[in-house]
Amino acid sequence: MPVLFNIRHLEEKTLFLKGELPAVELDLDGVDELIHLPGPLTYDLEVQKIEKGILVQGSLQLTLECECARCLKPSQHPLSLQEWACHLPLEGEDRVVLRGDFVDLTPYIREDILLALPQHPLCEPECKGLANMRKKRPGAEPEAVSDTWAELNKLKL
Repeated sequence: MPVLFNIRHLEEKTLFLKGELPAVELDLDGVDELIHLPGPLTYDLEVQKIEKGILVQGSLQLTLECECARCLKPSQHPLSLQEWACHLPLEGEDRVVLRGDFVDLTPYIREDILLALPQHPLCEPECKGLANMRKKRPGAEPEAVSDTWAELNKLKL
C-alpha cells in the first residue's frame, strides 16, 4: 500500500504519518544485483501545508541485505534518512500529481532511497576481496606458482 494522504485534511491541521511500506512498493528490484530489500521501509513523517506547497519532514529507515562488491560475502546495512524532507509544490510546472484528493509520497521516497543506496557495498571497509579470503582460511597455505609461469619467468627477453 503506497504512502498516501488526503490534501483536504491539511487545510485543518498538520498530519502525522507513521507506518511501514513493503519493499515491493518501492520498486527497487533489479536496480543493483548486490543490494536486496528483505523487509519494509519504516517511516515517521510530518506533513504540513505551507503557502503554495506541502512540506513533508521526518525519518525513513530500511535494512539492506548486500553482497560485498569485493568478496561477495553477505552483510546487512541499515539505511537511515533521519532528517528527510520533501517540498511538493501545488502550483506551476512541477506541481504534485493528485489522485482525487490524495497525494502519493511513494515516488518521492523511492527517489531518495535510490540516491542513498550504497554505490559499492562492502562487508567491511578493509575488505581485500577474494584473494585475501584464500589466505584467511585456517590451515590454508599460499598457493604455489604453477610450473608454467615459473618457466616463463626464467626467460630473459
